[in-house]
Amino acid sequence: MKSQTFSLSELTKKAERFCVYQERCHQEVVQKLYELGASSKDVDEVMAHLIQHNFLNEERFARSFARGKHYIKKYGKVRIINELRLRNISKYNIERALSEISDEEYQATFLELSKKTWNSITEKNKLKKKKKFCDFLLRKGYESELVYQQWRNLSGEF
Repeated sequence: MKSQTFSLSELTKKAERFCVYQERCHQEVVQKLYELGASSKDVDEVMAHLIQHNFLNEERFARSFARGKHYIKKYGKVRIINELRLRNISKYNIERALSEISDEEYQATFLELSKKTWNSITEKNKLKKKKKFCDFLLRKGYESELVYQQWRNLSGEF
């Protein structure tokens, strides 16, 4: 099978469409360009064009990512930070992204999710129920102190 090669202008147009569809981080765009068969030189030129024309903006991506993952998927700050680090987002942009989530909203989401989770676990064994509850919330990315404190509140164990 012969792989198709694209000119610089075709790569640029494809990358622009890729970025317009949804916010992207630099890493995703670079990977897409290499999948399209772009050379390192072409990738550098296309990336410079995308940044210059505001198709790519890591701070905007990080903020959008944090908002979406928290409000839609109910992720905690630990998971959001880890996911952004995986995408090579700078510490500065990660901090800016977390500022999108107010402390009140974060607490409200955590309390709602934890109560819903606690009530949905039908396990009779207290230790197994605790493990399922804590594991779920820790996987979602909530801080362990918050999770264990909430477990104590909901289980009545202090």
